[in-house]
Formats: sequence, C-alpha cells, structure tokens
Amino acid sequence: MLIERSSGPRDIVCGGFLGWDALAGLKRLGLDAERLGARPIHRLRLVAGRRTVEAALPRAAAGLSRKCLDEAMLRLAGEAGATVLRGRTARLVERRRVRLDGGETIAAEAIFLATGKHDLRGAARGIGDRPVSVGLRAAFAPSLAAEAALAGTIELHLYDTGYAGLLLQEDGMVNLCLTVVRERMAGRPEERVAALISDCPLLGERLGGAIPGQWEAIAGVPYGWRAFDTFSDCYRLGDQAAVIASLAGDGIAIALASGVAAARARLEAIGAEDFQRDFARRAARPVGVAEALRKMAARPPGRAAMIGLAGLPGLARAAARLTRIGV
Repeated sequence: MLIERSSGPRDIVCGGFLGWDALAGLKRLGLDAERLGARPIHRLRLVAGRRTVEAALPRAAAGLSRKCLDEAMLRLAGEAGATVLRGRTARLVERRRVRLDGGETIAAEAIFLATGKHDLRGAARGIGDRPVSVGLRAAFAPSLAAEAALAGTIELHLYDTGYAGLLLQEDGMVNLCLTVVRERMAGRPEERVAALISDCPLLGERLGGAIPGQWEAIAGVPYGWRAFDTFSDCYRLGDQAAVIASLAGDGIAIALASGVAAARARLEAIGAEDFQRDFARRAARPVGVAEALRKMAARPPGRAAMIGLAGLPGLARAAARLTRIGV
C-alpha cells in the first residue's frame, strides 16, 4: 500500500533536475522521461554576480517538473499492483503501525518511509543541532531571450549562504528553485528574491523584472545529513535517508537508489538497520563532495575560486561525476 497525501497533481519544492543516473534508473523501472516531455540538458552554467562560466555535463540530463514525474510514478506503482491511497496523510508511526488523518491505523510488516524533507511524528530524523536551510520553488513563463539562454542548460546562481537554480521544464515554464539558510529567511518569498536580485543581476534579467507571486516552501532542510540508524522494519528512503546539497542535482537519484536498495533488502530478508547503515556508506561520497561544494559556493572567496576552477577542462565534469550516487 502506497499512502500519498496529495489527492491530485501538485508541485513541490524541487529543482526538477534529472541527472543521467536518475534517467537510467527511471528507464529500468519502465518510465521514459523523454516521453513525458522532459527537456534535455547538456550544459552547466555557473553565475556569481556578473561572472559566468559554462561547462559540458558528462552525460545528458533533463528538466522535468515533479508534478509530472510524481504522477507518472504513481501510475507505475498502481500498474505494478500497489494499492495507491490518495488524499490521505500519515500522521504517526508507532512500531509497525501507521496512523492516518481521521484516526485510522494501518498495520504493516514493514514501513518504507518516503516523506521527503517532512518529518513524521514517531520517526523524526535525528539531525541534532545541524544548521538547516529553507527551500523555495516557483515557476514562471520565460521571455524569448530567457528561453533561448536556458535551452539545454541548467543555470546556477551562487550567492551568500545559498543558490538559485533555473531550468526549462516540460510545459515550457522555467522552474526556479532556491535555498537560503534559515537565519537569512525574512519576509515573504517575493521579498527575499527581490533582495537577491541586487547580488544576482542575471537572475533579475531571467525573471524579466516580474517576481513570481506563487511559491512552495519547505523549512528545516539539513544538507549533508545521512541516516545511520532506524527502528525495526522501517526503511528510510530519499531525504529520509540522505540529504544531498541541491546544487548537485542528485536528490531524485538518491530517492530512486534508496527505494530500489530497500526493496531488494526486504526481499532478501536484510533488516532495516543493516540497510540503513549500508546506504549511509554508499551515499557518503556524493553527499560529502556536494556538501563541500555547497560550503565553497556560500562565501565570496569560494565562489570566485569555483568560477575559476569550473572553467578548467574536465574539472566541472569530474565534480559532476563525484556527486552521483548511481541507481
């Protein structure tokens, strides 16, 4: 049984970037992102203030909204035989029992916890005093100039304590996703973006002077965190297993990789605790490298060095490879 809190298609906070490992993993599951209209991406553009550098990605990636991807995955689950319970929210986990809104309780032999960056009562992630960030996401219709500039490209705008990512998605809209440390998140999202434009003039040009008015938001994002333990028969997936820095663009691949690995572990009678430790070790390199890059990009000297180094032949491609988990 798959419990899905949304009753219909919806957008969530996500950059919409599918790396080559995620694309390959989806295809093995029977989902072709190209058929869903995913926009091909071949290049990375880094922007810091008025400095810009571009580099080719090691392999083709794609831009696809989570609204489109999630609906396709839910259909696939149903076709594979899962009972998909939509419009219901899990409120509490107690051992191998899940309490839903309305008070109904479901008993299970195993729980696969895939609540993303949202913690579930009774199964909260132990992040301690780790610094957390806020994520924001909006979509907007691009100008002809912005559409041409973003064609085939993922564009990352770097600024103090965060970044903004832009890409074209399947419906022709631009997906804008940004992060900022919680301490710097004051006021409405529109106000925060307006304040960023002085530091990111090219971002202002992409927006065409019109800041989106509709935003999705998520707080308490613990970048760099990995789950080393869990409780009996609860397999943590995606951001409940490991939270990679968004600028690496491998969050969806980690979700797919952890889901496949957890399913195999359960079929092979491998306990949730052993699975969690093994997956934490598997995620160590991509999460660690991405976290180093995130911290580097968060300060002016690091951004200057990153812009300079990204222009060296092969270096950006190597960094991209090191932040892939593989699916």
